[in-house]
Amino acid sequence: QVQLVESGGGSVQAGGSLRLSCAASGVPYGYSKYSMSWFRQSPGKGREVVAFIDTDGSTTYEDSVKGRFTISKPSAEYTLYLQMNNLKPEDTAVYSCAFSWKIGYTRLPASEYNYWGQGTQVTVSS
Repeated sequence: QVQLVESGGGSVQAGGSLRLSCAASGVPYGYSKYSMSWFRQSPGKGREVVAFIDTDGSTTYEDSVKGRFTISKPSAEYTLYLQMNNLKPEDTAVYSCAFSWKIGYTRLPASEYNYWGQGTQVTVSS
């Protein structure tokens, strides 16, 4: 059973930066064939994928965050990161990380993820 714990959320002013972390436990030691994503959900909106990273390190971003957000997962760590720069008020949401045993894709729908974190709040004020 994989468990995911996010941290790093908070409140910032527009133009500021935050780095989210998602610590994964329960992944078999040395096993790397999985993909992960960051999702976000704000009041009145559906959940949307923000960024995706596959087992080979290839990444995909939602259009509104391209050039501002960077997803990463160092090979020696079982931690997923999301560096968020030049934050905007519309980035305000609960951000959650997700883990899937499926690989070889550029993105996956929420239904294809096997494990989810509890979420961390990001609030950006203007």
